[in-house]
Amino acid sequence: MQYEFTSESVSIGHPDKVADLISDAVATFLINQKEENRAAIETLVTTNLVILAGEYKSDCFDKNQIEELVRKKVREIGYEQDGFHHEKLVIQNYLHGQSSDIALGTDNFGAGDQGLMFGYACNETEDFMPSAIHFSHKILSRLQIERGHSGTHWLQPDSKSQVTMSYDGINEPKDIKKIVCSTQHLESITIEQIREQVEEIIRDEISEYDLSKTKFLINPTGRFVIGGPDGDTGVTGRKIIVDTYGGYAPHGGGAFSGKDCSKVDRSAAYMSRYLAKNIVSSGKADNCTVQLSYAIGIVEPTSVYVYADGKVRTDFTNWIIDNVDLTPKGIIDRFGLFNLDLTMTTLYGHFGKSHLPFEKLDLY
Repeated sequence: MQYEFTSESVSIGHPDKVADLISDAVATFLINQKEENRAAIETLVTTNLVILAGEYKSDCFDKNQIEELVRKKVREIGYEQDGFHHEKLVIQNYLHGQSSDIALGTDNFGAGDQGLMFGYACNETEDFMPSAIHFSHKILSRLQIERGHSGTHWLQPDSKSQVTMSYDGINEPKDIKKIVCSTQHLESITIEQIREQVEEIIRDEISEYDLSKTKFLINPTGRFVIGGPDGDTGVTGRKIIVDTYGGYAPHGGGAFSGKDCSKVDRSAAYMSRYLAKNIVSSGKADNCTVQLSYAIGIVEPTSVYVYADGKVRTDFTNWIIDNVDLTPKGIIDRFGLFNLDLTMTTLYGHFGKSHLPFEKLDLY
């Protein structure tokens, strides 16, 4: 069975990722490593404007500190452009206290909302991720590193990648058919130089495959000087497929960034990935999808589902129910999620990073 599959990624300076990063930074600040604190932060970024909205329960809310935190994150990304500059930003803060009605259901670590979450793992790559999203992230991570080098000083923060894999069968990638990469750049560089240098960087980064027959589309529209939030508005939670499995596996629909981990949109998605990854890494399956679902205020999940190697696996489901604490508090405690700097998860996907606690291989 031959087929092609495509996934994309976006960089640290993509407008939606700027919004995600700010939301995660503000949420981490408000949570302050205390399990009684709560945060649900939404961010909109556009030309020299950042708007914060959402709710919190925190002992450390301070508008001035939050404003400085926002400027710090924009500065770290590298935005010092006329249309988006950390010193020129107007920051509007509309955050308010958490609803007492919601608090009734979540103070005892019932689920922060209803919803369904999916986790996935396969044996295509060393990080148990699908190949297309794996390489899409890898390309942009490398471009970010190259921004600090003198020979590629023209690279700017906003970029996107897209990788098309060719398969001989399920989880049997054959080669990389196409690579698309668009990067923001200084006006002084020519499109010919951009295409030559970016392709050279990508070829150097991806050593797993022979790219001699790969079609490269580098900045296919040509000029890309105006980018980031000055070129396009960014909003928290619009890159949920980039954040997960690049479309190769189901997604429950909930975004991650800006939410404390009493929200099962985030914590249960992390647990689902952990379960799927441990099943595959143990050799019990070549690919695995795990679904968990919850009802607001209820501690136990409303359903558990495991699908592996083309079959529903009730044996895996029953073992998980009997041996793994799937309550929000159980998930938080297993991974120490209230001690986690949430900005460590924001960029280049939430999964496939060995340093994150829910990527551990310690279940089987």
